Amino acid sequence: MNSRNIKNLRIIRILLNNLEDSLTKYKIAKLSGCSTAWVIEFLGKLELLNLVRGTKILNKDKLVDYYIEKAPKEKFFDFYVKNPIEFLKRVELDYALTTYGAENLTTHILFPSRYDIYIKEKDLEEWKKSILKDGLIGKGNLRLIIAKDETILNEARNIKKIKIVSESQLLIDLKREGGVCIEAYNIIIKNV
Repeated sequence: MNSRNIKNLRIIRILLNNLEDSLTKYKIAKLSGCSTAWVIEFLGKLELLNLVRGTKILNKDKLVDYYIEKAPKEKFFDFYVKNPIEFLKRVELDYALTTYGAENLTTHILFPSRYDIYIKEKDLEEWKKSILKDGLIGKGNLRLIIAKDETILNEARNIKKIKIVSESQLLIDLKREGGVCIEAYNIIIKNV
């Protein structure tokens, strides 16, 4: 994915994470690691699409759709571990839990049928080694997703000793996952 698209997606996550705050374009630039001119140009594009006015979101749901449309396809690997939450508490590698597992720890709507985590691509082999000590390769309850933008991991928050993606990234991932995750997404977005 090109750096231009990464920066634009980062700006959208910042907007979605700061719904109550009146962010300045300068503050968005600082938080996203972009120039102020870049932020002004991209927000202008979002304004033409009637998604924002200045730095205020006009339609959260359509902004999430825009993000999903522009985001690259994810590369992932499936595994099985006996107790994913305990495994994640013990692991010493960087990650951010999302979708079913993250939603269950925060709003308790979905059954955690799978634990999806963003990881750094450079850590993939270390993750495999850690998992294979007690787990198995193949479709199971743990999915490793290579983060195209590692700031997703930096934006993570700790809940019950588990690193969870930001609220905006969780909303994006729930909608992108589809199925029953859409039900959780619809409930959460109404309360945001």
